[in-house]
Amino acid sequence: MKLFLYVVLFLSSTTLFAQHTISGTITDAKTNTPIADVNIYIKANNKGTTTAADGTYSIPNLKPGNYDIFFSVLGYQEIHKKIQVTTNTVLNLQLQPTALELEGVLISAPFHKLQKDNVMKVEKVKTENLSKANTITEQLSQVPGINQISTGSGIGKPVIRGLSSNRVLVYIQGVRLENQQFGEEHGIGVSAAGVESVEIIKGPASLLYGSDAIGGVLFLNPELYAPIDSLQTDISAQYFSNTNGINTNLGVKSSTDNFKFLTRFAMQQHADYKYKNTRVTNTRFSEYDLKAGIGFGSDNITNDIRYNLNFSRIGIPEEIGIQNNHIKPLLPNQSIENHVLSANTKAKLNYGKLDMTVGYTHNQRKEYEDAHEHHDEEEEEEHEEEHEEHNDDPTLEMHLSTLNYNFKYELPEVNNFEIIIGTQGMFQKNKNFGEEILIPDANTTDFGVFSTTHYHWKNQALQFGFRYDYRKIQLLREKANKQYNSFNGALGYKIDITPKITGRINLASGFRAPNLAELTSDGEHEGSNRYEIGNINLKEEQNMQLDLNLNYKSEHFEFFVNGFYNNINNYIYISPTEMFIDNAKVFLYLQENAYLYGGELGFHLHPHPLDWLHITSSFETVTGKLSAGDYLPLIPANSIHTNLDLTIANTKKNITKAFVGVKNVFKQHKTNPFETNTNAYNLVNLGVNTSIKTSKANFQVNLGINNVFDKEYINHLSRLKTDGIYNQGRNIIVGATISL
Repeated sequence: MKLFLYVVLFLSSTTLFAQHTISGTITDAKTNTPIADVNIYIKANNKGTTTAADGTYSIPNLKPGNYDIFFSVLGYQEIHKKIQVTTNTVLNLQLQPTALELEGVLISAPFHKLQKDNVMKVEKVKTENLSKANTITEQLSQVPGINQISTGSGIGKPVIRGLSSNRVLVYIQGVRLENQQFGEEHGIGVSAAGVESVEIIKGPASLLYGSDAIGGVLFLNPELYAPIDSLQTDISAQYFSNTNGINTNLGVKSSTDNFKFLTRFAMQQHADYKYKNTRVTNTRFSEYDLKAGIGFGSDNITNDIRYNLNFSRIGIPEEIGIQNNHIKPLLPNQSIENHVLSANTKAKLNYGKLDMTVGYTHNQRKEYEDAHEHHDEEEEEEHEEEHEEHNDDPTLEMHLSTLNYNFKYELPEVNNFEIIIGTQGMFQKNKNFGEEILIPDANTTDFGVFSTTHYHWKNQALQFGFRYDYRKIQLLREKANKQYNSFNGALGYKIDITPKITGRINLASGFRAPNLAELTSDGEHEGSNRYEIGNINLKEEQNMQLDLNLNYKSEHFEFFVNGFYNNINNYIYISPTEMFIDNAKVFLYLQENAYLYGGELGFHLHPHPLDWLHITSSFETVTGKLSAGDYLPLIPANSIHTNLDLTIANTKKNITKAFVGVKNVFKQHKTNPFETNTNAYNLVNLGVNTSIKTSKANFQVNLGINNVFDKEYINHLSRLKTDGIYNQGRNIIVGATISL
């Protein structure tokens, strides 16, 4: 930490240079009319602004040097410019109209490029473009290749191409989220409020992120600060008919040239979800989320400090019982408290750039259990108040504290070569306070070093890198140490076959050390009615994945096809036995080589001259098997997602859009021996959204209907399917937002 402070002080004391300004006007390449609200972003120092109504912009206080500047706005192709600033610079640009979506700058990729320039295929989605849902993982399950393991409507774990839990890393505020993610009884502990966009890496990303990224990464980008010299306020509310739920959030942000501030508070409460006339008892939950950030600095050095507090109280469903609209969870239930504090510093040196992130996360997980007494239907209502007001100490209480760091140094580009070297690691402590111990007190230390290179020429690009990782797990009560290490690499190639066709091929390895639950579990899991026993002799998982991507994109049509093959040595899985402990079936953690393969394909059509219509459709498939022949558990069923987006009205002051979404899910019969098959089903969603602009405020009203025909269905990844409990029925969502 002292070294970090010395570096910052050194950078802050560098010689001051003259200040310059980049300014200009952005216009439409076909009509020459000015374009308002163009987002302008400078990569080196996180500075940005937007164009005024007349298309003009200005970025002041820039020191002499080279800058990467990105220009983007909905309805136009992005532009990336490399500018050398030696004096005040005028840069006028014309943007080419396009009917397809923006790709945006990728923050999760090492060199922060536009997707069209990136060697690895990374999905980037704005949360505002996803249909509303109770959790962010449910929203992301609309993206091809992404699913969720759910327990009711309030608990969702992300699944990327059939891999989940500790095989998928979640990053928020630039730091890895550590919150006992092995646990299947709670979600990721992140609210969608205050998340600008999500970048999805499908496949091993251990080169940049270390252990646990063999399945992929969800990189959650926090909301942007307000444009320079502006103050923005917004408030929104939504109502969910199925759960009698509400979701509200309030945000305020302001920026000057050298100081930025934002804060956002969100709250949601939901009763038990229902299908037809049946409510699924104790799927109720509440969530409270606070996010705040400050940004400050100069042209040579910028700082971004973010904080997030997320608290949720979630019921753990066991059976169909009490039927009402109450919010307070019954027993058993859990409270999850997450704190995330991060500090990012970007420094522009005389030779290269330094990107430093330090983060601290603290997770408190508490579970409250009952005595598992069973009552008949007449007694259930009588005992509900007793269940709700039960206030004993938690049976299970774990505190997980993690300090992590990520330092990257980017050398100046020379002859089309870009090089990044870095180090990454964490110090983690797990401590128990409850009477029940699910996993023991333990300390974990991670350390990794890596280097990656990007080389581009003409219409081609090559990217490769290497990494070494070391992990030590110290089991305190057992007085035992477990150590794991791994070398990994990645190699990728991209070629623009024609101006409209791009091909990519990537080969990458990754690894995952066993988590504490897999090594040391010895107890019954609430809600799953199984007794899990860990295996202290488990080895680390090591995988190698091949990815292929072909993409065609014109002004009115886009087509993509992705394929992958993922080979995993020492795959860790849980398997049932014939033994019982305390009336719960015993499950053991085992290892065996495994492999997964599949992919996604889809298209986006904006037929000319039907400017009011967009048609998108995608198909996804995953197959996973153990080397001995059994199928892997929790593999999502094949599915097709089709959306029709329609612009009903589009004027300067009013935009009204509607959509019809159809999801076709196939039968899942390729199941593990202890799983059950799942039938096929079809779902239809509808929605309409109206935005109204006035001189003082912007208003937005939306109406959505999920599962329009109230279909009774069971998702293969629902943890309630073994009890024959259906997923959520029809849900009408009404919402409004006011922005000042």
